[in-house]
Amino acid sequence: MTASCDVIVIGGGSGGSAFSKRAAGYGAKVVLVERGPSWNEQGQRTGAGPGGTCVNVGCVPKKLMFMAAAHREMMVGELATAKGYGFTVPEGAGKVQWEALQQRRDEYVKKLNKNYTAGWQKEGVEIVEGTAQFVDSSTVEVQRKDGSKTTLCGKKILIACGGIPDAPPIPGIEHAINSDGFFELKKQPKKVAVIGAGYIAVEMAGILHALGSETHLYFRGDTVLRRGFDPFIVKLLMEALEHHGPVLHRNSQPSRITKQSNGLLTYTATEGSNAEQKVYTDFDCILLAIGRKPVTDQLGLQKCGVLTNKSGHIVVDAFENTNVPGIYAIGDATSTGFELTPVAIAAGRRLADRLFLGEGRARIAYEQIATVVFSHPPIGCIGLTEPQAKAEFGEANVKVKQSSFASMLYAFNDDGKKVKTGLKLVLKMPEERVVGLHCIGPYSDEMMQGFAVAVRMGATRADFEASVAIHPTIAEEFVTFGGWGQEKNGDQVRAQLPPYLKPKPVLSDFATGAALGAAAAGVQAPGRGQPRIQPAGEPLAH
Repeated sequence: MTASCDVIVIGGGSGGSAFSKRAAGYGAKVVLVERGPSWNEQGQRTGAGPGGTCVNVGCVPKKLMFMAAAHREMMVGELATAKGYGFTVPEGAGKVQWEALQQRRDEYVKKLNKNYTAGWQKEGVEIVEGTAQFVDSSTVEVQRKDGSKTTLCGKKILIACGGIPDAPPIPGIEHAINSDGFFELKKQPKKVAVIGAGYIAVEMAGILHALGSETHLYFRGDTVLRRGFDPFIVKLLMEALEHHGPVLHRNSQPSRITKQSNGLLTYTATEGSNAEQKVYTDFDCILLAIGRKPVTDQLGLQKCGVLTNKSGHIVVDAFENTNVPGIYAIGDATSTGFELTPVAIAAGRRLADRLFLGEGRARIAYEQIATVVFSHPPIGCIGLTEPQAKAEFGEANVKVKQSSFASMLYAFNDDGKKVKTGLKLVLKMPEERVVGLHCIGPYSDEMMQGFAVAVRMGATRADFEASVAIHPTIAEEFVTFGGWGQEKNGDQVRAQLPPYLKPKPVLSDFATGAALGAAAAGVQAPGRGQPRIQPAGEPLAH
C-alpha cells in the first residue's frame, strides 16, 4: 500500500503533535506515524505513545510523583510543616500506598493518550501506527506491529522522533532501570541508587527520598547540575541536599552492577582522585539517569542524506531546516539543545505557520527560554547565569542582586529544619536590564512564568521596582531588591523614578494630530499594523 500526502510527521510527541494539528488546520493533508509503546519479557518499555515522553514517561507522571512527595514532606520528616500549623499527624501517616498511586497516575496518563488521539482525529490527521524508516528523501516505509508494511510519500517530511535514556556500557547494566523504568516500578524500593548529575537524576532522587525510600545519589563531579545553572543556585541546592536530601556520593563513576543471591543489587563505583573501587550493597533498585540520546539511528537517515552531529542529533538551522530540502526536524532529536516539551510545541507550531500559512519569518526564538527543575526544593531560571553574562558583556558591565532566606512556609519549624529560598537577578549595565533571573525554593516553579514574560520583554530593574509588591509572598522579593525606588552611592541618596514618571519625548503638532486622527478613525498609526505575510520560502541557514 502506498499513500501520498502533503507532509509526513514521524513521531506523535509534543512537537509532532503540535505541528500536525496546526498544519492540518491550515488544510494540509497530514499523515502522522506513531509507533506506540511496547514491552519486552523483562517489562522494559520501548516507545512512549501518544503525547511522547512528556505525557507517558516524563513531565506529567513525574510531576504527579513530585506532588505526592511534596504532600508527604509536609506531614513527616525533618522538614514537615503540618504539626507546626496545628495539625495532628497520626503514626504511619507517611506510608505511601505505591500501587494505588501508580494506578491513579497511569489512569490519568491513559486519559491524556486518548485526548491526543482524539485531537489528531478532530483535525483530520491520518494516524499510522508503526516504526518509520526512510526509503529516500520523500518516501517513508512504516513497519506495523502485525508485520505488514505501509509506504508513505510526502511532499515534505518532519522528523520529531524524540529521544530515549542513555546508559553506560558497564557490566551488569541489564540489572538497572532508567527514568522510563521508574514508571514501571510495581513496588516502592526500600533502598535505591540514582546515578547522574543532571536534572532528571536530581528530580528522581528527590522524589524517591521524599517518598521515604533510602536514596543514594552518585555523580561524577563535586556538585550536581554543573552545566547551565547559576553557581548561586547550585550552592543552595547542594546545601539542601546535604542537610535534607538523599545520601550524596561525589566524584563517583559507575563500574559494574551485580545481582546478589538474595535478589538485591550491588553497585561498584570508581571514586576519588585515586580511582578507588567502592562497593555498595543491598539495593532494591539502581536507576541510571546519565543523559538522553536521540533515536535517529533507527530512521535510516543515510538513505536520504540528512546530516547528524557526533551525538546523533539532526543538524538544523534557525528555521528547523535540515540540509535536505523538504525535510525538517524539531524537538529532542535536533541540535538546538533544548529538551523541553514547550520548546518542541512552539517549534512545531511555528514551522507549520511557515510551511502551510505562508508566514516565511515564523520560527521559535531559542534565546531566553525559561525552565524549571522539580528538585527538592524546585528551581526556576531564565536567561544568563552570572558567569555567562560577564563573559558576554564584560565583568564591569554586569551587576548582581541576590539574597537567600527561609521563607514563611517554615515559620514554625525549628532552626536547621528549614529550606532556604534563593533569588538572583543578573543585570546588564548601565540600563540594569534583567538578563538573568534565577530562583530556588518553595513555589519557584510556579512564579517563574510571569517573570519569564518580563525578562523576554526586556524589563529593567526599574520596571521590576515600578510593580508594587504582592505581600506577603516570596516573589515580592524580586521587585524590592534594589532599595525599592531609592539609589544610594556613598553619602549620596536619590530617588530612582519608575519608568512611567520619566519624561516622555514631545511630539510635534503634526505628529500629535496624526496620531489622534488615526485613533479617532479607528485605524492604527503607520508602522503598527499587522506584519505583511511573506510567501513561504526556504530561509538560509543561520
